[in-house]
Amino acid sequence: MLEQHLAALPIILPLIAAPIALILGRSILSWGFATLVSGLAFLLSWQLLAVALSDGVLSYAVGGWAPPWGIELRVDAANAFVLLAVTAISTLVLVYSKHSIEKEVKAANHTLFYTAHLLCLAGLSGILITGDAFNLFVFLEISSLATYTLVSLASDRRCLTAAFRYLVMGTIGATFILIGVGLLYMKTGTLNMLDLAERIDFYDSSRTINTGLAFIMVGVSIKLALFPLHMWLPPAYTHAPSAVTAFLASTATKVAVYVMIRFIFTVFGIDHVFVDMGMGLILMVLAVVAIFKCSYMATVQSNVKTVLAYSSVAQIGYMVLGLSLVSVSGLMASMIHIFNHALMKGALFMAVGAVFYRVGSVDIKDFAGLGRKMPLTMAAFTIAGLSIIGVPLTVGFVSKWYLVIAALEQDQWFVAALVLVGSLFAVIYIGRIIEAAYFQKLPESRSSEDIKEVSWLMLVPMWVLVIANIYFGVDTSLTTEAANSASEWLFQTNNMLENKAMEGDVLEGRALEERAQEVSS
Repeated sequence: MLEQHLAALPIILPLIAAPIALILGRSILSWGFATLVSGLAFLLSWQLLAVALSDGVLSYAVGGWAPPWGIELRVDAANAFVLLAVTAISTLVLVYSKHSIEKEVKAANHTLFYTAHLLCLAGLSGILITGDAFNLFVFLEISSLATYTLVSLASDRRCLTAAFRYLVMGTIGATFILIGVGLLYMKTGTLNMLDLAERIDFYDSSRTINTGLAFIMVGVSIKLALFPLHMWLPPAYTHAPSAVTAFLASTATKVAVYVMIRFIFTVFGIDHVFVDMGMGLILMVLAVVAIFKCSYMATVQSNVKTVLAYSSVAQIGYMVLGLSLVSVSGLMASMIHIFNHALMKGALFMAVGAVFYRVGSVDIKDFAGLGRKMPLTMAAFTIAGLSIIGVPLTVGFVSKWYLVIAALEQDQWFVAALVLVGSLFAVIYIGRIIEAAYFQKLPESRSSEDIKEVSWLMLVPMWVLVIANIYFGVDTSLTTEAANSASEWLFQTNNMLENKAMEGDVLEGRALEERAQEVSS
């Protein structure tokens, strides 16, 4: 009986648990309950990925109403792979957050933090699993509203300005997506994504469809912080509580990248998006500019959280660059980097949060001497930083290796060279922090007795991600199999829809010929 509802449980579980966490009241109870629920969601996502890889697509009709009339939840290799990363990061961040939010969030808001975290998890899971375009917008708003709340919970009042800017830009992005979905519904009369795809093929030259595509692409680009629509991200990541930053940097933008992939491959079709509308070149140019511009911005920042925020925008550029290559290898590189970047940024922001917990600052100059005072934390930061650079035996190397291969397969030598050159910026901005931690002395004005390693509740989740950075950098079987299956499935879905459209055109042509013969006779 449980297997029937397996696809719905990752959404329903945290959605129902969120108000319960608020009712529990006490911080320790809310923390334990939220962590347990997130852990169960992780186990469910692992099972869903196994089912998707072995049996194919798992479809669930909500309320027993068959699609396209009813709401459909669909789990395939692509969204199950991303869901696994989201639920894993969520669970580790919740374990990490107990001590972190005690320092950075007022005690009265602790239960609100866990409630908003579970709502955000439910929204992100819903975005990934839903097969309905309008419900994707609904889940997007659930996760966004929870995210605005999470960003605003820090004791630093600058978080309110950052949350307001995030709210304004996020609302604009969501409005664009809603307008785009509305235009598609006006033209096709359906909201189910697969049904949309079949009907859109008959209106490929429609201005309404093309306008809807434009609105959706711009709205999703705001949500994923694609250059130059990224200006909400650095202040949000900088001023939010450390646990919030670790969660959002590892999940929210990655889910938005998946949404772009889903709309392109399973709704509009790659021929229409990249050939007819010419968006491949646009995405490639924006991705390359994001890599260089935002990597450069990361090198000139003094706040480490801001450094990593600009680095995140640059890494999103790598994901979109793989997508713009329009090949199985390129899409596979993007899917791998979605998973791998979650591991990197989660570990980095957890390490930075540990430094803030002990030092009370995350300026680069305040990292001086921490390599000796907080050896485990700084070792974790160093390994995750090497992964961002793309050093062999880390997941960062795997991501960039597959991206370079995908570029070379299409004789895009210039793009491959840009990927390698862009990695040099990471050497600079990560190197500045490591140099301060290991090659500078602790300032005399700071008492060395107050600076010590953080508790195991913060170290264990951090080092789980660090070990994952190394493990999946050495043994790539799981990530490459899942990403390759996801990429092939997306391309097969796109090809099947195109074949259906061609068959429909042929049948329509035959019907017109028959009518013409009847009239002539």
